[in-house]
Amino acid sequence: MVSAALATRADAVHPGYGFLAENGDLAEALRHSGVAFVGPRARHLRLMGDKARARRFMARAGVPVLPGTERPLDDAAEVAEVAAAIGYPVMVKAVAGGGGRGLRLVRRPGELAAAVAAARREAAAAAGDARVFLERYLEDARHVEVQLLGDRHGRLVSLGERDCSVQRRHQKLLEEAPAPALAPGLGAALAEAALAGARALRYENLGTMEFLVGADGAFHFLEMNPRLQVEHTVTEAVTGIDLVAESLRVAAGEPLALDEPAPAARGHAIECRIYAEESGRPCGGIVRRLHVPGGPGIRVDLGVGAGETIAAHYDTLLAKLVAHGRTRAEAIARLGAALDEFRIDGPPTTLALHRRIVRDPGFVAGGVTSAYLERFVREEGT
Repeated sequence: MVSAALATRADAVHPGYGFLAENGDLAEALRHSGVAFVGPRARHLRLMGDKARARRFMARAGVPVLPGTERPLDDAAEVAEVAAAIGYPVMVKAVAGGGGRGLRLVRRPGELAAAVAAARREAAAAAGDARVFLERYLEDARHVEVQLLGDRHGRLVSLGERDCSVQRRHQKLLEEAPAPALAPGLGAALAEAALAGARALRYENLGTMEFLVGADGAFHFLEMNPRLQVEHTVTEAVTGIDLVAESLRVAAGEPLALDEPAPAARGHAIECRIYAEESGRPCGGIVRRLHVPGGPGIRVDLGVGAGETIAAHYDTLLAKLVAHGRTRAEAIARLGAALDEFRIDGPPTTLALHRRIVRDPGFVAGGVTSAYLERFVREEGT
């Protein structure tokens, strides 16, 4: 990557939101070669990439965290002792986790050893790092995150929150902004906690602080993603801010040109991640026919074309469908119509599942938790 940048005389490299987006070695190598890395500093990537260190850092910065360990655990006896002290259920989490990999929920002591072994294997295969730590599991929580943007001149702003609770096996399937049905003042409290953690880091460029919000409104730090998120599109829709353009300006050393405070959300936006998937499992195939929807408030970020082959060995995200409306109800109506119009002939996709979700009274009411999709699919028998 560095050689390609130098050979083409590139001023900067934007890593997107794939594996290289959180690679501190790449960011450092580019900097030493005189090429800008469009993202945070290498030290931020390394610190937030270590979930145990990130958790410890945020706790010391005053950001609420769940009971858990401050370092990786190796000894089986110590793991069992710590789990008992934290209290079941517990989550076994990979230090270098991401994308739902290296996570195992443990509800009873007898399940712990097998869960730790499985999490370590998965983490080692995905990230080359088998270390794990433990954290108390918060039942039926919402997954709400705050979009942050900072420049090199000390200015840091929150661009509002997103709700990412519709997920399967810790993989997000649908996101929306702003988060619906939050208690009064909770959005502001989440933003302030996110800003406190980012200020302690002296963070710059785009980043997302993720939280778990309990039924009582208490929230806890989950992780920080030091990069552009897949779901940045819904924030762009409700703020009118091109986040990629802003990240390029920050990387060029320019100060943020946003108003203070950052603009309030205008309307509501929802994104569906369209995957090649069958019965919840990634699958491949040839895209024989493709019809993309359009209309007011509709945006489609497409990653495939007709005639292309989808490999099940990699991330099978085919497209992101975003609907923006003046209200959440209008956004849902536009999204439903666009999903009906969307056609991908070839590999099985999540389009049918998304169509059912956006018409489900539970989702339409707003405020679903991360347990919603599993229950919804189970009740449907799909």
